[in-house]
Amino acid sequence: MKAVVVEKFAPIDQALYADIADPVAGPGEVLVDVGASESNYPDLLVMEGNYQITPPLPFSPGKAAAGTVAALGEGVTGFAVGDKVAVQVEYGAYAQKLVARADAAFPMPADMPFDVGAALGLVYQTSYFALVERAHFAAGETVLVLGASGGIGSAAVQLAKALGAPTVIGAVLGSDNADYARKAGCDHVVDLSVGDIRETLRAEVFAATGGKGVDVVIDPVGGAATAAAMRAIAWCGRLVVIGFASGDIPVIKGNYLLVKNIGVSGLQWSDYRERQPEKVQAAQERIFALWEEGKLAPMISKSLPLDRFREALEDLRHGRAQGKIILIP
Repeated sequence: MKAVVVEKFAPIDQALYADIADPVAGPGEVLVDVGASESNYPDLLVMEGNYQITPPLPFSPGKAAAGTVAALGEGVTGFAVGDKVAVQVEYGAYAQKLVARADAAFPMPADMPFDVGAALGLVYQTSYFALVERAHFAAGETVLVLGASGGIGSAAVQLAKALGAPTVIGAVLGSDNADYARKAGCDHVVDLSVGDIRETLRAEVFAATGGKGVDVVIDPVGGAATAAAMRAIAWCGRLVVIGFASGDIPVIKGNYLLVKNIGVSGLQWSDYRERQPEKVQAAQERIFALWEEGKLAPMISKSLPLDRFREALEDLRHGRAQGKIILIP
């Protein structure tokens, strides 16, 4: 089969697109013919050796895909060859075939295209757990999403609206990203490239919330955006740290937490996949159900052949990606 192959942790231009042996499903695993793979910012970090989990070399990157069950390993029940599934893996999705644990494979609706199944994977799972599990979001609360035009950002916007947020505010860089965030469903958009971010974000959030501030902040950005968002949180609000797309890990000032009873938590979604897979299964069922109800529509900006994986990853690295970039084997 064809696959992206990382032989050493290095810049992505050193990764190969090559023929390798087909994988084989072991006990408790399914073999999947990949129809579409989801490209994600962490793929860059994994390939360059900068992620918290580094696979054994050589490996194929990629954490999410959708396709058709090609074979079942020993002891697998609940699936049949030919079933359409979305899969979540630590690595291996940038390939024509991949092996996944059966509890990390999720039955897809029969009419769901593979690119949609892949796009409703890692970023929607991450956003769902950030909102529901970590922020304890409740219908009627307001939400601020940093990086609202990106993959996780646009997913968080759609999920917040689908789960009952009356007001979702997106923070982005630039007018093009602002337009994209509105298409994703933001009720208000703050362009952080204009003015003093520290003052502008709070002023616009307070204006959109009647002076209250937001109940929940979803933060995949870090840096100055995190510091500014802390000043825009309502009493007893919560901020969930997902990542640091800005490249700057923020320092949280404890006085904000004390004065307004603010809670700050982090999310490493893959821990739930490993420790509580039943919660991940339930979340994916809910995500697919919301799609069937017409409440979710993943923002796919590009679909590229797998051999153009470098283009997708460079777009992610430089913040050019709006929504999701899908790779097609």
